[in-house]
Amino acid sequence: MLEFDFMQRALVAALLVGLAAPAVGVFLVQRRLALMGDGIGHVALTGVALGFLLGTAPVLTAVVVATLGAVVIELVRQQGRTSGDVALALMFYGGIAGGVLLISLAPGGTNANLLAYLFGSLTAVSPADLVVIAVLSGLLLLTLLLLGREMFAVCHDEEFARVAGLPVRTLNLLLAVMAAVTVTVAMRVVGLLLISALMIVPVATAQQLVRGFRATVVLALALGVTASIGGVTGSWYAGTAPGAMIVVVALAGFAVATLVGLILRRTRRRPAAPAGAALLPEEATPR
Repeated sequence: MLEFDFMQRALVAALLVGLAAPAVGVFLVQRRLALMGDGIGHVALTGVALGFLLGTAPVLTAVVVATLGAVVIELVRQQGRTSGDVALALMFYGGIAGGVLLISLAPGGTNANLLAYLFGSLTAVSPADLVVIAVLSGLLLLTLLLLGREMFAVCHDEEFARVAGLPVRTLNLLLAVMAAVTVTVAMRVVGLLLISALMIVPVATAQQLVRGFRATVVLALALGVTASIGGVTGSWYAGTAPGAMIVVVALAGFAVATLVGLILRRTRRRPAAPAGAALLPEEATPR
């Protein structure tokens, strides 16, 4: 597998995406906007279709359109007249409708290329794409490293963050932009319709096993990388789209973690008595 250049690029891209996607997804889960990545993916589809229509690089148009869409939806949500789920619904419907409309206007022969953006492709990551993925992933991780505390405070309690003097609106917009960039970074490997799973499932899996925000972030990143590398490797041998295999691996990890977490929680609730000693009655237990 490693003898082929395109597989080397796919594995490196999977590693970067496996780090970036859960790093942003943990904040979306904290804000209860787990479906935001899916909505942005639909908007990015419009950007990809626009690139095909104009004959430009679909990745660049997808970044621009997805970023604009995420910012508009966040501004609408902040006005208070539209709830978060309604704003996401608008993003879903508008994105998919715009993408289908523009694709129908684009020249023929784009359907096969479009599938690579929707579900990922092992051969889709070119050297130029890998450079873009590396730069954008590095910027995402650096931003989270520098502003992670502030963004957690805003996601956990906006009112407290506002009283503490944090720029809540700016940080919310920054998170929306980062989610849009993450979707467009990962679309060549995972696909626009499946990237949301890689942003959310490793975070949900980590929450089954550990407590605390920092431990959740670290474990989610490890799980994201494992799912990405395992999915790309499995898709090579199975001959399937990498996005689907990555999501299946991530979901399998969630199922195992749920079972292990259930066992651990039940074990903690039953403290073992010292060997050879009888349990004291509750009223006789020393205070």
